[in-house]
Amino acid sequence: MISTITSKGQLTIPKKVRQKLKLHSGDKIEFILEDSGHCQIVPVKSPLSKLKGIVPKPDKPISLKAIQDAIEGIEP
Repeated sequence: MISTITSKGQLTIPKKVRQKLKLHSGDKIEFILEDSGHCQIVPVKSPLSKLKGIVPKPDKPISLKAIQDAIEGIEP
């Protein structure tokens, strides 16, 4: 696959590559230059800490038994 660099140094990553690497708008990639002259493009994975706060806190405390029952599929 071939892509052209614009006058501003921008590059469009071909759709097949974006799909294979599961890249979406706003994702970051890292360019790794090898001694052989080749370049790897690697998706940058976000640290787990960025997920903090994504799930809202429950309105009331939940008991460990209620959590276990939910995991096992037992209705309260």
